[in-house]
Amino acid sequence: MSENKTPQEKHYARLVDELTPNSRHLRGCVRAFWVGGLICTIGQLLTMLAQTLELGELTAPMFTSCALIFLGTTLTGIGVYDRIGKYAGAGSVVPITGFANSVAAPAIEFRREGMVLGLGAKLFQIAGPVLTYGISASIIVGVLYWAAKEWLL
Repeated sequence: MSENKTPQEKHYARLVDELTPNSRHLRGCVRAFWVGGLICTIGQLLTMLAQTLELGELTAPMFTSCALIFLGTTLTGIGVYDRIGKYAGAGSVVPITGFANSVAAPAIEFRREGMVLGLGAKLFQIAGPVLTYGISASIIVGVLYWAAKEWLL
C-alpha cells in the first residue's frame, strides 16, 4: 500500500510518525487503576459510615451514590475534576463521579448562554441518552421478566 503513496503522502505520514507522542499505556493503566480504586474506596468508606449511622441496608448505598455524585459535581464546579481526569483517564470516568462530571461539565461550560438555553439544554447533553436508554432497557427487562414469570412459572 505504501508503494502507491505520492511523495506528499509519504512526507505527511513521516511527519505524523515524528510528531505523534508515544503512548505510555502502562503509566496510564496504573494511574487509572489507583485513582479509580481510590474513588471506589471512598465510596466504600461512605457506605460503611452510612451503616454506622444506622441508615439501613437499602439506604446506605443511596447515601453513598448521592455523596459521590455531590462530590464529583462539586469538584467539577471548582475545576478540580478536569485535572483528575487528565491525570487518571478512565479511572476518573468509570465511577459514578465521572458520570456526575459528564453531566455537570457541559452545563457549567454553557451557563453564560442563560438558564434555559445554556444550562438547561446542556445539562442533559450526556445524561439524556444514558437515562433514556437506561430507563427504556429497565422497562423492557421488567416486562420480559414479568411475562416469563407469569407464563412460564
